[in-house]
Amino acid sequence: MNAIDIHNPATGERITSIEADDAATVAAKAQRARLAQPAWAALPLAERQACVRRFAAGVQAELDDLAVIMTRETGKPIRMARNELNGLMGRIEFFLGAVAAATATETVHADGGMTEQIEHVPLGVVANISAWNYPWFVGGNVFVPALLTGNAVLYKPSEYATLTGLAIERLMHAAGVPRDVFTAVVGGGQTGQALLEQPIDGLFFTGSHATGARIAQALGPRMVKLQLELGGKDPTYVCEDADPRAAAESLADGAMYNTGQGCCSVERIYVHERIHDAFVAAFVETVRGFRMGDPMDEGTYIGAITRAPQLAVLEGQVADALARGATLQCGGHRRPGPGNGFEPTVLTEVNHSMEIMREESFGPVVGIQKVSGDSEAVALMNDTRYGLTAGVYTPDEARARAVLSQVHAGTTYWNCCDRVSPRLPWSGCRDSGVGLTLSTHGIQTFTRPRAWHLRQP
Repeated sequence: MNAIDIHNPATGERITSIEADDAATVAAKAQRARLAQPAWAALPLAERQACVRRFAAGVQAELDDLAVIMTRETGKPIRMARNELNGLMGRIEFFLGAVAAATATETVHADGGMTEQIEHVPLGVVANISAWNYPWFVGGNVFVPALLTGNAVLYKPSEYATLTGLAIERLMHAAGVPRDVFTAVVGGGQTGQALLEQPIDGLFFTGSHATGARIAQALGPRMVKLQLELGGKDPTYVCEDADPRAAAESLADGAMYNTGQGCCSVERIYVHERIHDAFVAAFVETVRGFRMGDPMDEGTYIGAITRAPQLAVLEGQVADALARGATLQCGGHRRPGPGNGFEPTVLTEVNHSMEIMREESFGPVVGIQKVSGDSEAVALMNDTRYGLTAGVYTPDEARARAVLSQVHAGTTYWNCCDRVSPRLPWSGCRDSGVGLTLSTHGIQTFTRPRAWHLRQP
């Protein structure tokens, strides 16, 4: 096996080195998962629920230490790391409470001695290639309902959140989930490729469109169930009847929270020309108030860019926008000193000839464009290859619904943004991916329906 080095993106310091799985160890783990899955599925649901409850209690007991691990390896501000872990508790409670009804056998017809039923059967062995930006949320959306519905899970954390992934594995085993039912697969791209080559029954991936497309190409001929969450270029439209300051403060947080490293972070804003200047002034004022610094500092709001190569992407988008006539309102540069710091950046006088309005930024960078009204806003919001989230700020609900019903997006927001609920399906269209997680539909996605035709003799 090869070793992978883990670095602190805020300082550049090496934290540790971890042995990565190779093709042989991945294959062995997959084989053991296959053998262990039937016994896990045969357990009463209440026993699987008890394991997950103990897991949640274990997370709660170690929450502060787990937050430090996540902050050190991803650069996420420490209070946001705690927010993620605390928020995970609500998601787990939803899954625990909803799984029985979501997976109960349904009698859909009974007449004349003929009964028709739908049974929900576990997929079998599920592979989860997860993300680094919200490792507990994104992973938990998959491995919690997958385990509850009777599947074995091969969990590959991002190489940028390896220590968090290993902590998840340790807590699962301590909670009573058998070692071969939940198994961490550690490493980078080669390890992920080895995982794809296993005889799995489902692949759940969160990451870039480019990687997702390669996964779909590899697994498509094998008819493996796929769920691909692939990011976005999430737009919001601020109408002229909105409160410009309230909208600006909300959207600044939606754009910059977690240092802008979220697939549903607000990345482009369209503001009606009548309130454009007032909105921009309030937005820039809010962003200038976001404290940038050491992610371990309780007062830090803007932490580190987790992946060093993304700094060049952000610099390139800013340079491209400025070369094409944009105005830099604040930020625009790497932070001096060690680590992967990038200033929170606001650009105005932008248009769709610029990369900043077309390509995913995944950082604390946002463009604000002036529009003449609803029709122009809808056209620009749809001028993208992505379709994850979209929002509208206006006091008029009917207007917001009318606008958002025309926008291609899996999730829509009225007077809010950058929000994910366990009660609602999380999905995208276009290049934002296929399939879904969360909600009762996201529980059922880890099962396949078996149809029963039952005739009385």
